[in-house]
Amino acid sequence: MSNADLGPLAITRCNGNEPIRANGEIVSRLGEFWSWACSDLANNTMRGVLAEYLVATALEASAGTRTEWDTVDIRTPEKWRVEVKSAAYLQSWAQPQLSEISFSIAPASGWDALTGTTSADVLRRSDVYVFCLLHHQDKQTLDPLDLDQWTFYVLPTRLLDERCPAQKTIRLSSLERLDPLKTDFTGLQKAVAACAEGVR
Repeated sequence: MSNADLGPLAITRCNGNEPIRANGEIVSRLGEFWSWACSDLANNTMRGVLAEYLVATALEASAGTRTEWDTVDIRTPEKWRVEVKSAAYLQSWAQPQLSEISFSIAPASGWDALTGTTSADVLRRSDVYVFCLLHHQDKQTLDPLDLDQWTFYVLPTRLLDERCPAQKTIRLSSLERLDPLKTDFTGLQKAVAACAEGVR
């Protein structure tokens, strides 16, 4: 196999109706797999993926497919690089109390999906951070698909670099002291633009 055969895999967006086959017979559909694997949206992993999708949708950057290991979570049509972090008071499992809210902000080395190269430099590679808080606190009515249950905090990455250069996590109270732009889903695009364009 030549190196030319090892380029990036062309990912086409699926609709859920694609068949899962064994010996030419359809045994299930992709949508059934999605339902089985992805229905727990309060799970830390799936909530994080959902948060990325919500931000990508707000920024009109959700037309393609998610890139799992890129150095940033979202690349917008304007060439903004956006890092998305999520947290929630409620988890899928039984919990004695509401979870304390904190977000990862650790600088890191990383692989760039555009160039296919890995950089050993430890830094934050985005222009903007979007911190997505699923703020709802009643398990009986928790619905991560109800965007009224989310609050978004937006900061230019340079502010984190200036104020928290080597910090790995940030609590909500400390984040609020950095005076982020706080918004609901409908104001998210404007808040990200303000931070990305240096208006904030």
